[in-house]
Amino acid sequence: MRIRTLSMIHRRWREARMFARAMASTDHPILAQIVPIRRCNLSCTYCNEFDKLSQPVPLPLMLRRIDKLAELGTSIITFSGGEPTLHPDLDTLIQRVRSHKAICTLITNGYFLTPDRIRRLNRAGLDYLQISIDNVTPDEVSKKSLKVLDRKLRWLAEHAEFDVTINSVLGSEIRRPEDAFEITQRARGLGLTSTVGVLHDGSGQLQPLSPEQKSVYDRIFGLGGGLFTFAHLDGFQRNLIKGSPNDWHCGAGGRFLYICEDGLVHYCSQQRGRPGIPLEDYSREDVVREAAVKKGCAPFCTISCVHQTAMLDAFRSKPQETLAGIIQRRRERDPGWRTPASVGFLEWMFLSDPRRRDWIGSIALRLLDATRPTGAILSNSSKSVT
Repeated sequence: MRIRTLSMIHRRWREARMFARAMASTDHPILAQIVPIRRCNLSCTYCNEFDKLSQPVPLPLMLRRIDKLAELGTSIITFSGGEPTLHPDLDTLIQRVRSHKAICTLITNGYFLTPDRIRRLNRAGLDYLQISIDNVTPDEVSKKSLKVLDRKLRWLAEHAEFDVTINSVLGSEIRRPEDAFEITQRARGLGLTSTVGVLHDGSGQLQPLSPEQKSVYDRIFGLGGGLFTFAHLDGFQRNLIKGSPNDWHCGAGGRFLYICEDGLVHYCSQQRGRPGIPLEDYSREDVVREAAVKKGCAPFCTISCVHQTAMLDAFRSKPQETLAGIIQRRRERDPGWRTPASVGFLEWMFLSDPRRRDWIGSIALRLLDATRPTGAILSNSSKSVT
């Protein structure tokens, strides 16, 4: 327990550094998703991000891609797929990310998790793991089921030194939409973080929810959650569920990158082919240019990781308006909610005197060492993480 607590404190410190860097500069990616293998052991009917044949991207090539992301100043690197735990050198890849002092996350279906595998992820330095669970009992749509994965969740709750998020998805053709609520309750009962996502089509656009699915969504968000993720996701997802577009700027291609198994940079997993530039050739100029491009798919986009990166940029460019909106949406959901001390400090810092904001911000940047690059390249990828 002591090791888990120390890991969490160190992780929060590095998250604060990531936030400070995002506030200080717009010429580096905040988050990059990278695919080490396209193959997956499952065949969920709604997924378009896998195949059954692809071999793992060779280790030397993956290490060069991670180094390139670090060179661009990327703060968070996420391994997705396919199923990334099928890559035989995943632990080494995680170590490489952490050697650059970046935050490392993993999106997995959870099937290959065992107590030993979880301990190996601990040693490699993983920061976050996310599993999407679609239903309680396997059906023809998805085998990512609570019945199959519950034992894995218990192992994670017992052994993981990294943060674990269980994401339930609404909008697929599973038989019982209320399964999403049961999955959320089970995750929280184990002390794990839970989120809910809205299914998108092959271009990342909204798949309309049925009245029953909307009801389940409201029940899940009625359970509450962390202020910033909760209020932000609730804000844009509620608009989509009503069929209303969101007015926001998507910084994909700059603040968010998606790197496929072929090493090409795309806006996201659902907008592959744009810009389609090899990562090895990607520059700071590309980051700035593509982040500024207006994306026609943005109004009805449901891809939450891109929205969350955009929230940081909104906070940077319009701190007063963004923070006030987040607080207002939280109070709309829960009229009895009281502002935590940490949020009160942000209100004092950002919503009052601009001179105070600039002064405190400059001090925070120096204390967090956030103006320096993400980290130097290590010659030995097996070195221990910091």
